[in-house]
Amino acid sequence: MRSRLRFPLAGLIATLLALQFPATSSAQRVEGGLHLMLGNPQGEFRQNVDNMGFGLSGFLALGPKNGFALFGGEFGFLVYGTETRKEPFSTTIPDVTVDVTTTNNLAMGHLLARLQIPTGPVQPYLDGLVGFHYLYTQTTIKNEHQEEEIATSTNFSDFTYSYGGAGGIKILIYHRQKEEKPPVEKRSSVRNVFVDFRVRYLVGGEADYLKKGSIRRENGKVAYDVKHSRTDLMTFQLGITVQF
Repeated sequence: MRSRLRFPLAGLIATLLALQFPATSSAQRVEGGLHLMLGNPQGEFRQNVDNMGFGLSGFLALGPKNGFALFGGEFGFLVYGTETRKEPFSTTIPDVTVDVTTTNNLAMGHLLARLQIPTGPVQPYLDGLVGFHYLYTQTTIKNEHQEEEIATSTNFSDFTYSYGGAGGIKILIYHRQKEEKPPVEKRSSVRNVFVDFRVRYLVGGEADYLKKGSIRRENGKVAYDVKHSRTDLMTFQLGITVQF
């Protein structure tokens, strides 16, 4: 696996600037969310992977209670190709078959700097991101009927940098009403809950990776059709954000 850690200096500087929260804000706001995610490869990446990927993403961020800035991190996981076939358990036991599933995956992690409208039922926001893409292909053998995992192996992997931006909108669906001295057992740390829609574009560095159909089996040996390109990606995310 080759490592490419060429993080853009401009993106790093922008992230550090976003850390400068107002010193007068003593109360802090914590936000976290979980999203369903669709990924659409872009540019050179799309020439090799022409289908949408699907997965999950989550984030956690911190900022002043009524401030316009948040800073945190996010992590996402995307499957952009999968195939399953049935094979004999072994050459000596050909009458027992197993399911062999190969998945092409993209894991991503980013530092997150967010500017947003901090109050109101509708809160638009803009994000700046800098981090990494980790592309890997994994093959798993499972019991045909019970779906129990027997063995798994990573066939190929590579790691590269990633940076970009996102825009989104949060719509309030729950707001905790203030109570004058609520009983301790009834107190909740959740202040607001939002439905959250977000569109994100990531510029990904060059990487080697496999796609669906890249693994060939010839005369008992395995051959890889390795692809190489930038890994630009546009994602569409829908989920829930909770504010504490």
